[in-house]
Amino acid sequence: MKRLSLKLKLTLLYSFFMTLLTCAALAILFSLSNKEILASTQNTLKKQLHESLKDIEWEDGSFDLDSDFYNLDGGVYLSLYTENGDFLFGRIPYGFSLHPDFSDGQIQTLSDAEKQWYIYDLSYRLDGYGLVFVRGISSVTDAESSFRITLRFAVIVLPLLVVLTAVIGYLFTRRTLRPVRRITETVRQIQGDQDLSRRVELGKGKDEIYQLADTFDQLLTKIESAFQREQQFTSDVSHELRTPVTVILAQCDAILSDASLPAEQRVSIGLIQKKAQNMAQMISQLLLLSRADQGRQQLQPELLNLSELTEMVCEEQAMLSEEKKIAITTQIEPDLFVKVDETFYIRMLVNLISNAIYYGKAGGHVLVSCYEQSGFFVGQVEDDGIGIAAEDLPHIWERFYRVDSSRSASGHSGLGLSMVKWIVEAHGGTISVKSSPGEGSVFTFLLPMKAERSPLPKHV
Repeated sequence: MKRLSLKLKLTLLYSFFMTLLTCAALAILFSLSNKEILASTQNTLKKQLHESLKDIEWEDGSFDLDSDFYNLDGGVYLSLYTENGDFLFGRIPYGFSLHPDFSDGQIQTLSDAEKQWYIYDLSYRLDGYGLVFVRGISSVTDAESSFRITLRFAVIVLPLLVVLTAVIGYLFTRRTLRPVRRITETVRQIQGDQDLSRRVELGKGKDEIYQLADTFDQLLTKIESAFQREQQFTSDVSHELRTPVTVILAQCDAILSDASLPAEQRVSIGLIQKKAQNMAQMISQLLLLSRADQGRQQLQPELLNLSELTEMVCEEQAMLSEEKKIAITTQIEPDLFVKVDETFYIRMLVNLISNAIYYGKAGGHVLVSCYEQSGFFVGQVEDDGIGIAAEDLPHIWERFYRVDSSRSASGHSGLGLSMVKWIVEAHGGTISVKSSPGEGSVFTFLLPMKAERSPLPKHV
């Protein structure tokens, strides 16, 4: 039941109760046996015959019969006879050829070639005339046939009503829940586009769904406002910190250029310089991410030979890896042209390679490979370093997230992978990682090689 939609659940619910009601109605109809139908026919026959006696009068030497005597109320045919059995007035069923003797106050059951009949006779003494007989005739066959027709009609119509009710109920429920679907689609669009400016905007309404949508829009407005304030704060703080950090770096350079500076102080100033450089790098990354969040960071894509550009970046990073004696090797398919922003592509690749170097083992290896697959430029940076635990993998793209103390001790700000993810997605690509603790990590990014993005390959 958890996998069914709400409108389907509601449809099944009232369809179930409608089916119970239908079954109850059919059970009542089936419980009406022939004995009850025949008893009802006999009672109707007796009632009509007794009520007809008041419609018969003898006035001025002739019979005066009320028009009701000729009505076929309850399917009963009434007729008037003399004491000797001569027919006087009334109606007899078509095709009735029986001539039974009168049996006062008794119901006779007779059959002819086609039907079965109930015949009921009453003697009645008219003032001024004498004794007469009133006979009532009712068809048993017609009563049973009428019941069977009703039963068949119910068996056919009631299930159809259940189906019709289910269809109408489903359509009505779907229409009623349409605002809920709109709310869901809006949430998905906000989640997919990361656009907090979207609103449900159902309009004015008094039911609970419209109130929910209005409350959700108010919540989005508050969240958007808070997010904008946070973005602005990050941007303002980053700008304000650039100047003092630049001054610190300049002063460090000036002091370190003094040849007479004692060795002990040179070490201290060098440490300050290194930390200031890390801070400058973090401020630069914060500014970039802040502009990206605000939609102000524009790319300048151009068609580049990423095979050559990747090889150049790897050669530059190879010099940085000499300190830890980590070898950088490449497997690059030649002449892969992709439309990218050169500056941002270099920054992305540098972050991935430097990440592999920092968290790699001394004397280890880093493999950078590039190739084309299914219309995508596929790049991989693989290391044999300390790896990442499975529970940490979903969080490594978060800003300032650090897996453990061994990683945080490196001096990294925790913004590098967030920037990498933004750069890849800004180019219409995707990035993923596979890692095992103690065995290393493999970062894989895909960039579309055509203007129109083709479907992602199933396996990389």
